[in-house]
Amino acid sequence: MSVSPLRATGAPVSPRGGRFGGLDGLRAIAVGMVLVYHLFPKALPGGFLGVDVFFVMSGFLITSLLLRELEGTGRIDLLAFWRRRARRLLPAVALVVLVSTSLALAASRDLLVGVAQQIAGALLFVSNWVFIANGSDYFARDAPELFRNFWSLALEEQFYIVLPLIAVLVFRLRSRLTWAIPLAALGVGSAFLMAALANAGAEPTRIYFGSDSHSFGLFLGAAMAVLLSARAQRTLSRAGQVASVSVAVAGFAVLGYLAFALQEASEASFAWGFQLATVAALGVVWAVTREGAIVGRLLDVAPLRWVGERSYGIYLWHWPLLVITVSVATSAGFGNSWIPPVIALALTILFAALSYRFVEQPVRRVGLRGALIRWFSPRNYTPRRKRVSIGLAAVLAVTFPLTGVAVAIAPERTSSADSILRGQKQLEADKSAAGDQDPEGSDHGATGDAEPGSDSAGAEQGAAPAATFEGRDITAVGDSVMLASYPELTEAFPGIEVDAAVSRGIWAGVEILQDMAARGALRSVIVVGLGTNGPVEPEALTALREVAGSRPIVFVDAHAERDWIPGVNEELNAFAAANRGVVVAKWDASVAGTPEFLAEDGIHPGPEGGEVYAGAIRAALDELLSPAEATGWGVGRR
Repeated sequence: MSVSPLRATGAPVSPRGGRFGGLDGLRAIAVGMVLVYHLFPKALPGGFLGVDVFFVMSGFLITSLLLRELEGTGRIDLLAFWRRRARRLLPAVALVVLVSTSLALAASRDLLVGVAQQIAGALLFVSNWVFIANGSDYFARDAPELFRNFWSLALEEQFYIVLPLIAVLVFRLRSRLTWAIPLAALGVGSAFLMAALANAGAEPTRIYFGSDSHSFGLFLGAAMAVLLSARAQRTLSRAGQVASVSVAVAGFAVLGYLAFALQEASEASFAWGFQLATVAALGVVWAVTREGAIVGRLLDVAPLRWVGERSYGIYLWHWPLLVITVSVATSAGFGNSWIPPVIALALTILFAALSYRFVEQPVRRVGLRGALIRWFSPRNYTPRRKRVSIGLAAVLAVTFPLTGVAVAIAPERTSSADSILRGQKQLEADKSAAGDQDPEGSDHGATGDAEPGSDSAGAEQGAAPAATFEGRDITAVGDSVMLASYPELTEAFPGIEVDAAVSRGIWAGVEILQDMAARGALRSVIVVGLGTNGPVEPEALTALREVAGSRPIVFVDAHAERDWIPGVNEELNAFAAANRGVVVAKWDASVAGTPEFLAEDGIHPGPEGGEVYAGAIRAALDELLSPAEATGWGVGRR
């Protein structure tokens, strides 16, 4: 299908009629930002902005290609354009999907949750909307989707479908300036929509993944390509070189600042952060693509150009390989070390280089049918081509059936979700049973046969201390680890009151206990297990101590392959050492040697792990009754 909006006149889009200088180097920088953000997130917390640099470049380049075609032929062949895009994008996508799914099948069944939807989203280029519909969280690093990074590819491909259709309409207008206005308006509208959604409290992933709210870089890059093609581009004068360098330096400085300072999923990032990064990227793209620009020549150095040419494959491969590598390392007990990301990086470069050389480039040059003939026609064999053909055939022969198996046996939920669901079902059943017995019962957790607010072992009410603590003496507040352990907690401590929920942090525990105290519902002993989901601040521990009053507290330490866990456990132990009547249940040390007692994430306990969790709390309660601790809160042994 060819559309001829007009017979165009004027200069070609690129003065050389070929590639733009410096953009391969800029691609290398952009993909490097994303890699560092995913592989070493502390080093570059705002590295996700590399995707927005890609958006600007993609909008600029694709529009330049359309304008170049219009200049040369006087029309735009839509089918040919879309066929070229498919040749460029689909072979690498298919290879990454087949190999990564097969590796995930060997690594962990948890990685296969929802894999059929992810594969369909990847191949149909609607991954971003699939993830939005499934309630995924781009910024979460727990149980990540195998092909989560394909969201941006989907958004770009949707743009590639829409842009030529828009171009056919706007290129009928009289001047290049009027061509650019609709594109710029769409870009500005998308930028404002992102800010408006954030202001309205929309989910961060909806804002980030939305084609409507995150396409402004693409449209503004397209508008800039139209404006720059309005007149012939001459080699830059000295003043032009100074301007180009100045704009590039300013743009890189803004991007660098934002990459270190912008907080992911924050309201500020959506209100102005992404928009400012896009403006900076527009400036850099303008500066490096000017004819003869020094900045462009600097970015064309061989190492950057090599990475830039393979940046598409590097971006596709890095995330699934990181997820698989971390999963394997977590099972082996070193998931939180520097080793998994380094291995993932090495594999990414290797796989991307092989894919670029033996899959992407052949298909791009001669099409899929031509590439298949070159690969598998015996008459074309040379010794080297024969080895390549055998290797590709082997990869396809292995990964096609393994991918089918992976889709067929993919679990509905991860093993950690199953563990949590097991505890959640029993907790809800116990709450329902307690509510039937006492309609006026507590709003929090599951309550046993102790009366609300009873302090059966509490020194404050003058009751004689027990030789040991029982379930009716304990109020427990925790996160998903405590929730997964709930069946074993109720077995070890019949009548225990538990308030546990997923993704809960320490300050949420402070609020819950304050509410219980206000209602007179706190029991004699408080157990707190809230270190899994984030750092624990000394101020929060002090606030918990104030809520508890003279009641003893057991803090359950944390066990997970997460950066903040060592700091959490240090804070808990230091606070316990400085405060009488506060002890730490050694869950981390107790379960460290038995990874088989945990779900595949290495965090949430199964039934055996739940017994270890309850045992660690029992040991801590026994420590509270030791003479050294008991005298600290006014209770001694009977």
